[in-house]
Amino acid sequence: AAAFDSSTGKVVIAFSDGTDGQKGKAVVGTVDPSNNSISFGSEVVFQNSEITGDQMDCVFDSSNNKVVIFYQDTNNPSTNDRTGTAIVGTVSGTSISFGTKVAFESGHSDYISATFDSTNNRVVVFYRDEDNSRYGTAAAGTVSGTSISFGTPVAFRSSSCTYNSAVYDSASGKIVVAYQD
Repeated sequence: AAAFDSSTGKVVIAFSDGTDGQKGKAVVGTVDPSNNSISFGSEVVFQNSEITGDQMDCVFDSSNNKVVIFYQDTNNPSTNDRTGTAIVGTVSGTSISFGTKVAFESGHSDYISATFDSTNNRVVVFYRDEDNSRYGTAAAGTVSGTSISFGTPVAFRSSSCTYNSAVYDSASGKIVVAYQD
């Protein structure tokens, strides 16, 4: 998953490192338009245990100049496995640092997609709530410093939803989510 940090002019790529126990990592990239190339800083671990690489998204919160990575935490013994989780990152130079991870859903969450609502200055994550009849669900998050807090999740579709993909329409001030019903 990737996002563009417009405050620093850098890109952030989040991934599950298959060569290092599927740990969650991120790397900052710098684009050089003069020769159409990109260079990267060092990889930074944000989850020191296995995450699912195809169950994540990354967005930039332009009101706080922070990157938020949403992912499926597969190593959370206090709740159901595969907990929907978010973590806030701060880009500095060619590196990124992270706050503390926060669950946006206490149970099994998949088909994660997120966007930033610049009208309300909130990040919104869409996902399938496996523990609630697989309903399509959304949760709004507020970034403060290096932390994030979430409101109560709300079902946007009372049936099983897969392959969620969300985008913010700044012209109308609305979020559009596409999904397979």
